[in-house]
Amino acid sequence: MTNPNSRTEQEIHKVFDITLLLKGLHASLEVLGGIALYAVSAGGILNLANALFGGEIGEDPHDPIANYLLGLAQTFGANDRSFAAFYLLTHGIANGLIVIALWREEIWAYPISFAVLGSFIVYQLYLLTLGFSWWIVAITVLDAAIVALVWHEYGVLKTRRAATRG
Repeated sequence: MTNPNSRTEQEIHKVFDITLLLKGLHASLEVLGGIALYAVSAGGILNLANALFGGEIGEDPHDPIANYLLGLAQTFGANDRSFAAFYLLTHGIANGLIVIALWREEIWAYPISFAVLGSFIVYQLYLLTLGFSWWIVAITVLDAAIVALVWHEYGVLKTRRAATRG
């Protein structure tokens, strides 16, 4: 069994804390994005996209990124907006609650985080089968790294708690 106070374990715990911080920031951005999507109309999204990318397309009509994002905004209907807002809110709130509970070292949060993050990973992998997205890849990799670190921290926490009892 590994010594929870060893230098290696302390370094792994620092990485765990950093990933929790990143996941917490990401969760906050998702909640804010979900609220914004509920609050802004499809026309407002199109106006924002035109303001952001219209000038770039005027300078370079063949800019693939600007054209893609503007086209995405043009086809972003009410159903898409509602689903995206719902997904961002649920994903953000669930991850935010998990981050808080893990930061507080709530023992019950570790198994729950495996189930919740595992479900999100499976869903995100499904989304990748429908169409490639670097954002989904990045979120999935972060979630998988957090699951591995949570698994490790869960073992360390159980060892530490067993040692203080015994």
